Amino acid sequence: MVVAMSEEREILHWDTYGSAVRELAQVVADDGYRPDIILAIARGGLFVAGSLGYALSVKNLYVMNVVYYTGVNETLDVPTTLPPYLDKVDLKDSNVLIADDVADTGATLKHVHEFCEGSVGDVRSAVLYEKPQSLIKCEYVWKRTDAWIEFPWSTAPPIIDGGVLDA
Repeated sequence: MVVAMSEEREILHWDTYGSAVRELAQVVADDGYRPDIILAIARGGLFVAGSLGYALSVKNLYVMNVVYYTGVNETLDVPTTLPPYLDKVDLKDSNVLIADDVADTGATLKHVHEFCEGSVGDVRSAVLYEKPQSLIKCEYVWKRTDAWIEFPWSTAPPIIDGGVLDA
């Protein structure tokens, strides 16, 4: 599947990332939300989840490895969860904060929200960037944009080609 992409670029540098994720954590704290668990969507969400975990004093970090984008402007038909799989019993009745780098189409976030439904006490999402077309409207967003985002962890090409599902 091909996703429409703006020609405009939003470039996030490492030094800006530090202040951005700290500001995002402050928005969560100011709202009074106290997650028991931060659920990272791998891979970009790992950075965000770890940083939010420190800022919000949450040590329970979990990971769901979901692949959707297979390249710039290219996706699978649907998001796919890769092993190791998270057991819903680990989330039972918890306040869960899903963390990711961007809510672009929102398909990945929707996939993770649906996984959590009926198992958790409360689920909310925190992202650095949210795009207007996102299926999920996140409760906590650092910046909204229409532009393609270049993250500091993914601007250089891989050193080893891992194939289609390694995006």
